[in-house]
Amino acid sequence: MTNRIFLTVFLGVFSCLAFAQKNKVFPGADERTPSRSEYFTWINNTNEGPTEAQTMANLEFFKWLREEYGMRLDIYAFDAGAIDGKKFYGEMGSLRFLKQFPEGFGPVSKFATENGTSLGLWGGPDGFGNTPEEAKARHEMMVSLCRDFNFDLFKMDAVCGQLRPEKYEAFDKMMTECRKYEPNLVLLNHRLDLGQGTKHSTTYLLGGKETYIDVHSFNQNTAPHHRAGAISRGLTPNLTRLTEDHGVCLSSCLDYWEDDLVLQAFNRNLVLAPQIYGSPMFLRDDEYPKLARVFNLHRKYRDILVDGIRLPEERYGPYAVARGDKDTRLLTLRNLTWEPVSCKVKLDESIGLMQGEKIRLRQYFPVERILEDKNYGDEIEVEVLPFRVCLLKISNKDDGEIGVKGCDFEVVRNVEGKPVEVKLLAMPGSTKKIKFVGFQNEINVADLDGKPVRISTNRSLRVHFDGRAPKEKYHRKLGVATQTPVPSDASTLYEATCFAADNNALEFRAIKRSGESQIPEVIKARKTFFDQPLIKRRELVDEFMFDDDLETAFSPTMRWRESRNYKRALRIDLGKIQVLDSLVLTTPDEFSMQPLKLDEGNYVYVSKDLEEWKRITFLAGERMVVDLRNADSVRYVKMSPAPMRVLEVKGYRSGKSLDRADWRGSNLFDASFVAQSAWEANVRLDEASEHAYICVAVNGEYGEDGAVVALKIGDRYVGSPDRAPSYAFNDWETTRKGYGGKNNTFYIPVDRSMIGEDISVRILCKKKEVELNPEVWISAYPIPYVSKTLRIGRESLSL
Repeated sequence: MTNRIFLTVFLGVFSCLAFAQKNKVFPGADERTPSRSEYFTWINNTNEGPTEAQTMANLEFFKWLREEYGMRLDIYAFDAGAIDGKKFYGEMGSLRFLKQFPEGFGPVSKFATENGTSLGLWGGPDGFGNTPEEAKARHEMMVSLCRDFNFDLFKMDAVCGQLRPEKYEAFDKMMTECRKYEPNLVLLNHRLDLGQGTKHSTTYLLGGKETYIDVHSFNQNTAPHHRAGAISRGLTPNLTRLTEDHGVCLSSCLDYWEDDLVLQAFNRNLVLAPQIYGSPMFLRDDEYPKLARVFNLHRKYRDILVDGIRLPEERYGPYAVARGDKDTRLLTLRNLTWEPVSCKVKLDESIGLMQGEKIRLRQYFPVERILEDKNYGDEIEVEVLPFRVCLLKISNKDDGEIGVKGCDFEVVRNVEGKPVEVKLLAMPGSTKKIKFVGFQNEINVADLDGKPVRISTNRSLRVHFDGRAPKEKYHRKLGVATQTPVPSDASTLYEATCFAADNNALEFRAIKRSGESQIPEVIKARKTFFDQPLIKRRELVDEFMFDDDLETAFSPTMRWRESRNYKRALRIDLGKIQVLDSLVLTTPDEFSMQPLKLDEGNYVYVSKDLEEWKRITFLAGERMVVDLRNADSVRYVKMSPAPMRVLEVKGYRSGKSLDRADWRGSNLFDASFVAQSAWEANVRLDEASEHAYICVAVNGEYGEDGAVVALKIGDRYVGSPDRAPSYAFNDWETTRKGYGGKNNTFYIPVDRSMIGEDISVRILCKKKEVELNPEVWISAYPIPYVSKTLRIGRESLSL
């Protein structure tokens, strides 16, 4: 009897285990699954959703990146609004969907698949309705995405809604069938309870944190750029890879994006990596090779990047990681201080490296550099630049990769069928003796900056880099500010910064930073972004006041609670001192005039130098005429209170409308700033590198917008056009989540007029009793190298 009972129990347990094993779900990836690269469209479109035209333009952009630089994108994911949206569930037969995708997902799926890319979708976990028919329709629609349209990523988000407990089973069945067609389907779980369907989840959102720069992610401490907060982000517990860090935002505050991406791809190296979102077509033309290089290097090593070890912080700095196998290790180091740091790297098993005859060393980032071979067990000293990332490859074998010894460089292009292109990089005025590695024979077809050269691995080449050799480091401390009495010109200093800065959407600031593109695919992708109807409807940018289009307007976003405070001012900079007869402001209706009232007197203030202001009375109306005939010359205009919506601002002289190409405006800065305390530092720039900018690090707590910085150079005032976290902006997608009003850093570009001049750096604070420790630095981005471009015909290579 006892044996029979034992046998029955044994068979029961075995059957349960067998059933569980048979029904075990592989959730699209495990800890050792190599990463897949992804782009998702959030903030390229907002919750209204993408369109077929915008999607095709973006896919053409990624196709160009692949053809030109060899960059492969594994997944292109639609974010909110393609089918589901905030707090609603959609369907592919709806008028809304067909308006956006008239031919369904078929054309975009075909184009993406032909270029080696699958699709992904944002949505909610439910949508099963309240009847069996509704549940069946949702089930079939989601399965069809995997079966018919090559979707292999679902991003399920609580923004759409939670999964009702009574629909746990329906979700489980849906995902089970989806995986029949896409076994590697990735399911991203953003803040959801999926019940029994949780077993299908591939990842969870790391810390519940999104990464829109200066909206969801911003600096907590002073730094020379906006992404210090992003690159301060830590590691996952036990280096787990089955999570999602929300990727790297390429829509706002773009400088130093590459440091952010290197950490995402090589340091955390989660299942989705490299992972980017927003509008990568906002980058400068010279940055696309760098983007592709990160993707290409990651793809080259992604199979071994799944294994990593955390390195001791006392030796390698914060959150350092070594990934790879016994023969090749990739180390990511970072420096979160204002000064360069030196790191001694041990070339042995402590970083996961096994014995080898020679240890070959290569720095991939922030520039590429081939270091001298070392012996196993040696140490190398590596400098990590301030608030930057360093990526090193340490290997006991030679993989034959092309490169340059003797100077820094950047591999721009190494694509089959196209000439190899390498940028040689060095400081101005230097001469480098360089040798080439990875080229297996004499090279007969090569040119350096367009001039023919003959190079080989057996000969060195002497290259001179033009310019004057710098006497000082491009990144250095200029001084420390000390407390002084509040200056009599405090209001002028404040106005200098208000007129230097803007309140435009972060996306408009990003595109201004990058300038115009010469690449057709980039131009088209940018155009589809800025042609979205909501760009105009949301009234995001000052240029709408100066475009001769009565269908556009500029208004303070109502998502900013502060914008309802009518102490905010409308400011207009005419670009230069001018003589006007009148200034005319047009609003669409009486509602848009608020808080002004029809036919009541109001004031506008005008100045030519920010020091002396003249008050002029005008009558409010839909067309407000400010009489400037007695105002002498004018450049700056300030109005508070101001109309809520402004269609056009025009200036007239002798009956003719003035050119407004250089006119600028803002509408979210306070009308005035009452300084209760002040600090000053006196500095002098005897030289400054290209791309240089002054950083004023205002260390301390003073409340949101509680400090302001400006320069006085002789009798000239120079405001700070940029600040981290960013100045108030009229938001494209969502408002900033608050940053606590502490440790702001103000940035002022250096121009030639500042060289050799005594510069007074002024810091003003609203608080009287406050402890501040302001410091003044100078830095540059990109690193101020002189570059020379080497092009080598592939017909002469044996790679």
